[in-house]
Amino acid sequence: MRHIKNIFLGGEDAGKAERILHQIYLALGVTALGVGVGYLALILGACAYKPLWHWLLFKSYFNHPPIVLLNLLPAIVLIWFGYFVFRRVWCAYLVSLIPCVGLALVNYFKIQLRGDPFLASDFRLIRTARGILGHYTLTLTHIVLLVAGLSVLMLLLAFFLFRNGLRGVWLRVGGALLCVAACAVIYPKVYLNGEIFRETYNFDVTNRWSDVENFVSRGFWYPFIRTIPDMFPTPPEGYDAKAAQTLLSSYEDADIPEEQKVTVVGVMLEAFCDLSDYPILARQPRVAALYEPLHALEEKSISGDLLTNIFAGGTVDSEWGCLTGYTRHDDFRGNVPSYVRYFSSQGYDTVYRHPGYGWFYNRQNVMEFLGFDESVFTENGFGALVDPEKAQIRSDDILFDYLLRDLDARNEDSAPLFSFSVSYQNHGPYDDRNRPEGALTEAETGWTLSTVSIVNNYLDGVSDTITQVTRFVDALEQRDEPILFLLYGDHKPWLGNDNSAYEELDINFDVTTEEGFRNYYSTPYLIYANDAAKAVFGHDFVGDGGDFSPCFLMTRLFDLCSWEGPGFMQLSRELRAQTPLVHTQDLYMENGVLSDTLSSGAADFYRQFLWAQYYRETKAFAAGRVT
Repeated sequence: MRHIKNIFLGGEDAGKAERILHQIYLALGVTALGVGVGYLALILGACAYKPLWHWLLFKSYFNHPPIVLLNLLPAIVLIWFGYFVFRRVWCAYLVSLIPCVGLALVNYFKIQLRGDPFLASDFRLIRTARGILGHYTLTLTHIVLLVAGLSVLMLLLAFFLFRNGLRGVWLRVGGALLCVAACAVIYPKVYLNGEIFRETYNFDVTNRWSDVENFVSRGFWYPFIRTIPDMFPTPPEGYDAKAAQTLLSSYEDADIPEEQKVTVVGVMLEAFCDLSDYPILARQPRVAALYEPLHALEEKSISGDLLTNIFAGGTVDSEWGCLTGYTRHDDFRGNVPSYVRYFSSQGYDTVYRHPGYGWFYNRQNVMEFLGFDESVFTENGFGALVDPEKAQIRSDDILFDYLLRDLDARNEDSAPLFSFSVSYQNHGPYDDRNRPEGALTEAETGWTLSTVSIVNNYLDGVSDTITQVTRFVDALEQRDEPILFLLYGDHKPWLGNDNSAYEELDINFDVTTEEGFRNYYSTPYLIYANDAAKAVFGHDFVGDGGDFSPCFLMTRLFDLCSWEGPGFMQLSRELRAQTPLVHTQDLYMENGVLSDTLSSGAADFYRQFLWAQYYRETKAFAAGRVT
């Protein structure tokens, strides 16, 4: 009995063999407790998002063993580090439990409350988070209670079953340093390894297009650790914060005159473009006829081409560029200075509409970060009007009816309105096997069935979109309320894997040439004013609006109204005068010529603009200096 006691409890009279066995016993116990902590965090990760089947998600982790290992490893390393530092197993257990399960709980509640995972960059928003939490009630679910109970049980086991820990100061110092060294190697070589990340794709029970489901598909700790680099945003080359602040402060926000505070309605159309811009399609009478109503509307508007950064996807680049004026941006994780906030500062009501899921691109939170007073998605409005799957095919009629009802709900006492919407209709891919009746055929075009089907199915949706847009404009024209209508496409559509339809149509996509660049990146935009708005501003809002990047779109609208706008917009206007194209592929358009370089003066101004933009997003708003 004494031998067993010495092995398990490390008695003072233990012999050498017993002490060795006791240390092995402790080592196994420390590791087992670390694994237990890791499993608790993994359970919280699997159970965080309500729409998923939690048990199936948890089981799916074991179909991908690296996911399990990479989630358990932080808890194991931490408990060993704590063991070497404090010598006591129960202390080591707390060193592992508090951060590993604590942050997993933060992630659990954040997803439960806001549908948004906890990322390392959120540590920069602790002050904001404290304010947000005041509006929520945290519910102690059965999962939280289970994790809490198991945590206490393991603490008791650590305290009563694993006594008299490791001895020897230098052994403990060496062990702690070894843990630190292991982290220094494993973090960049394993956790930030893109190939390992791709090998852990786990879409057994999750939707790859949902940011939050993408996150929880790999547990909590593995995806969380991969976000650590985002805690430290990379400033532009040569960044000078003082110079950026000085430049920004030289532009003061200008108010919109009270008598000119008209309603502004913006709509970004999904995958909308004018295929008749391609001569091979313009020569098809039915294609030309389909776009005639759009061309007629452009003749009644200020119109041009938006030179986007994206092709067939990444829609929020065009969306957020328009709403913020930023030439580049990362995912927004907190309140962002934006043109939406400027409208709010001018007394406008600001509303956002999208007949798709709010979790897509995390819009349910980003729209709040951008400053919208109210946002409506499938989950809180459009789901009662159209099935989200059918919305990809037909929903523009519902969206524009919704916008008309928004306008109908206002009266003379209402605040002016800024409304922005993103459509869902025409989202690819498009059927490549069946073409609609009365559409172009293989016989008359000479194209394959796949190309004919893809093009026709895309055009079928676009035809309806144009019908709904013209119907909406006709309704605006009948109103006494002055209204400006901003419409644009986010990117060119997907037309087959590897651009198969574009390839067959022999469309030039060589983006080193201006023709190829425009073929690949341009989409139409227009700014329409009804008669009441024309009367307010004293001009007809007709003509060529020029071609430019999405970040300059709102600036162009303000130009037409003779509004100076916020200080950042005034700075942006100066940049547009030097290069209306600021592309993420480092392409510019100076003096009407596409180029990958700028003249020294323009390059210097753009560099300072990037400093100001970075300062505005990361510094000025937090300090309360910029709206």
